[in-house]
Amino acid sequence: MLKPYATLPEQSRGRLHAEAMSTFRSPFQRDRDRIIHSSAFRRLKHKTQVFIEHEGDYYRTRLTHSIEVAQVARTLASALGLNTDLAEAIALAHDLGHPPFGHTGEDALCDLMAPHGGFDHNAQALRIVTRLERHYADFDGLNLTWETLEGIAKHNGPVTDTQGRALSGAALPYALAECNAAFDLHLAGYASAEAQVAAIADDIAYNHHDLHDGLRSGLFTEDDLMELPITGPAFAEVDRLYPGLEPMRRRHEALRRVFGVMVEDVLLVAGTRLGPANLASAQDIRDLRLKIIRFSDRLFRELKVIRQFLFHRMYRAPSVVKMRAQVTGVVRELFALFMAQPELLPDEWRRDVEAARSETQLARIITDYVSGMTDRFAIQEHARLLKRSPVASVWRT
Repeated sequence: MLKPYATLPEQSRGRLHAEAMSTFRSPFQRDRDRIIHSSAFRRLKHKTQVFIEHEGDYYRTRLTHSIEVAQVARTLASALGLNTDLAEAIALAHDLGHPPFGHTGEDALCDLMAPHGGFDHNAQALRIVTRLERHYADFDGLNLTWETLEGIAKHNGPVTDTQGRALSGAALPYALAECNAAFDLHLAGYASAEAQVAAIADDIAYNHHDLHDGLRSGLFTEDDLMELPITGPAFAEVDRLYPGLEPMRRRHEALRRVFGVMVEDVLLVAGTRLGPANLASAQDIRDLRLKIIRFSDRLFRELKVIRQFLFHRMYRAPSVVKMRAQVTGVVRELFALFMAQPELLPDEWRRDVEAARSETQLARIITDYVSGMTDRFAIQEHARLLKRSPVASVWRT
């Protein structure tokens, strides 16, 4: 049973291009299915999360991360009486716009695109699902519902103030501005509860799996985690219940408890905030003008300690920094090469290049191409086109 403040598919604001209703799927189920079958979603399997895609078979990729986020989102949405299909669709789409090499690739493109309207992976996800997926006869993109697009655009909260100025202080990314101009996403407000669930599910998933991947990589040990909040008590409980447990089982048992602490905290906070709010519709959630699905203040502070630990021990580990420098060079050199010689782009991109009437338009086309690359393809093309040795992995797995 859905709660009154859940997003109801029959009350969807529709799609940019009108379509007949499916006879056996709700609009949000249809959105989810289109995302799963998209080319951009398939490419996530070879895009990095923290470690470069070829560095080990057990590290998370953007695809496995997105699947984990979707699982958490469905669990939370179901427990809270929300629309699980919408939460899942937003969760599956939330990382579609990430370029190769994770946040390192995004940082490089942000710098390169600063003169041309900027780059942001959330905005690029919108560009993918509204323009760049070109498989349907009647429209470009996936023609997703307004609610799914809204969730992709602002699952982390409002993007602009009421005057339309970006809250980041910079200009609104062009990809987001274009989408919003075509299908007003009310960027100054909060999104649905389902979108907020997808956002917190992302936090839960990466907090959990970055600990797991960091341990597997050897960048830190279980003893290090014993000194931290949340993880320390989790390992202590496992040691009390299962003394002498073999190391891999001990690790799994402790980290699944960390996972459970985060999920249960979100459900408790949401229940406390939603219960007395007297909400009668999904719009009432938006009208609250505050984040309703969140961690408690206490857990948020404890997670911040863990994130600081991961920043220093994992994201800025010397081996990771070395690889970041190498792959930044890959992105920057590919971008410069295609700007100078756009004829090197594949044939299916030629029409877009020929239609470009300015350096900015060309830069955006090249960004679309480069950001869509997987880690392995970017490394291969860099080696082929620039006659460079392939980027070597710094890991021995």
